[in-house]
Amino acid sequence: MATDFPEDLAAGYGRYLQKGYVRFREAQERLAIYGQRPEVMVISCCDSRVTPEGVFHVGPGELFVVRNVANLVPPYEETEGQHGTSAAIEYAVKVLKVKHIVVMGHAQCGGVRAFRETANAPLVTGEFIGRWIKLLEPAAIAMACMPVDKLDDPQLAMEYAGVRQSLKNLRTFPFVDAAVSAGALKVHGAWFDIGSGELRVMDPETEKFEPCLAAGADDT
Repeated sequence: MATDFPEDLAAGYGRYLQKGYVRFREAQERLAIYGQRPEVMVISCCDSRVTPEGVFHVGPGELFVVRNVANLVPPYEETEGQHGTSAAIEYAVKVLKVKHIVVMGHAQCGGVRAFRETANAPLVTGEFIGRWIKLLEPAAIAMACMPVDKLDDPQLAMEYAGVRQSLKNLRTFPFVDAAVSAGALKVHGAWFDIGSGELRVMDPETEKFEPCLAAGADDT
């Protein structure tokens, strides 16, 4: 084994073989033979504190996940370039034919904070992050012109607005819009609180975020 491979990861893999893989062995074998057929795609932030599989307590093959800085969906475009998130959306809708796409924001999002603090200046001297988080500019404009929320927390308001903008951008993809119009696909907005574990879901009519009612949860 490569001696410079992180020891924590190697140890974690050992625990996975002993516990995690054993638990899902039959499912893993079926997935290997028959392929994946998840019904839900989640677009989440790459923040290490937010794991969609953990939040929704699902096993292998149940979610098709794409993660990026600030859980952003770019608008549809046909220009040359490397469009990783757009490619994942295309695969999910056209090939996997998912029934739901969830854009999940989260509390204390570093990408959103970077946009808010450097809106009029370059984020860093790097090549990519500053350009990427500019995708939040339409959300900031919409929030300023027609605020949906009455919040004293500008960070939270921007996190909500970013999810709303990503949902709007999703509908600019012709194949997404066609699937939604045909009733074959639904898109959802969500927001996760890292500290409390609370999940909030966006009402499609009001665009407000409300606590998610945990189906099957013990009310006692």
